Amino acid sequence: MDIRKKMATLAVHGSGHQSVMGAVGFPIFQSANFLYAGETNYHELRYIRLNNTPNHEMLHETLKELEKGDAALVTGSGMAAITTALLTALRAGDHLLAQPVLYGGTHTFIAHDLERHGVRHGFIDPDDPDKWEAALTPATRAVYVESVANPLLDVLDLDRVVAFAKHHGIMTIIDNTLPYPVNYNPLSHGFDVVVHSCTKYLNGHSDIVAGAIVGARAFVDKCKETLDHLGGSLDPHACFLLARGIKTLPLRMEAHNRNAQQVAELLATHPAVRMVRYPGLPTDPAHDRAKRWFRGFGGIVTFELRGGAEEADRFTKSLTIPLFAPSLGGVESLVTLPALTCHAGMPSEERRRIGISDFLIRMSVGIEDPEDLVSDLSRALDGFVCVK
Repeated sequence: MDIRKKMATLAVHGSGHQSVMGAVGFPIFQSANFLYAGETNYHELRYIRLNNTPNHEMLHETLKELEKGDAALVTGSGMAAITTALLTALRAGDHLLAQPVLYGGTHTFIAHDLERHGVRHGFIDPDDPDKWEAALTPATRAVYVESVANPLLDVLDLDRVVAFAKHHGIMTIIDNTLPYPVNYNPLSHGFDVVVHSCTKYLNGHSDIVAGAIVGARAFVDKCKETLDHLGGSLDPHACFLLARGIKTLPLRMEAHNRNAQQVAELLATHPAVRMVRYPGLPTDPAHDRAKRWFRGFGGIVTFELRGGAEEADRFTKSLTIPLFAPSLGGVESLVTLPALTCHAGMPSEERRRIGISDFLIRMSVGIEDPEDLVSDLSRALDGFVCVK
């Protein structure tokens, strides 16, 4: 069966349509608590903070089907999913390996916050897998990567990551936010745990923050217990909006993939552009790997203009369709400078060392008409005065 059609059906119906009193749309159960039904385990009490209202449970079924996992857990934000998974997998004295270019919040949590919990870390060189073994310690318990790195769009040798971890008996955790389940299913390729910022493509409408953890039931159950104590639950109304957004995920992804490809091709040939990263470009360093594993190349394009931060700021302000705002994955096109938004929490020297300049532009390409997007970008680029 064609995988896109299968995914489209799962997005609409999950594991099967769940009707309540004949309603076609799943209702919002906006109740903080539910009648006691003889539960003997604290984590099974029906209560919003315990992440088990009917809205939570319906989402859990849908998300596990989309990511081909045994179980899923929805969380109050993408960072709640990431931190919950890491705090569940690691204990004081453990060691974590990670790739150096990650979403800014994740990088800061790994490099600074985990240390306060007694967890040390090390970074692996994405371009030199032969050196990964040297980064191991006897206390290494997990390796954390992104399927497509935010914001530079690097793609590691993902099969090599899985083989390396299995050989050394350590857990693999992967953030699959940018490819989303339509383009890539990490669990099917041997990864142990998938995390998502559902704020992005899974919801797709820039109106909630949410996250998810998907994997083996035993680990997800442990994550639920951690999350129950941390309190990072998702409100039932936000659950409803996320479930509604997921229904159109495959349709939106077709537009994101198509539009971003056209935007990247324009940028790659324009003289005002110094550098462009998009895995769908045959010249991109990540192209061969992305083509091997992904069913689409995603909706994010990252680039630099000839000039500096002042020119980047002037360019973004001259656009009429993309909005200057943080985050990504919504139906509308957004541009941002990661140094000012998603990676602002990192020291500038650290950002520059991993390749994030003060004038790097990240564009989340929306589902607008591609001709309108290309026309707007062309106009802004043609009017751009290069400063050498």
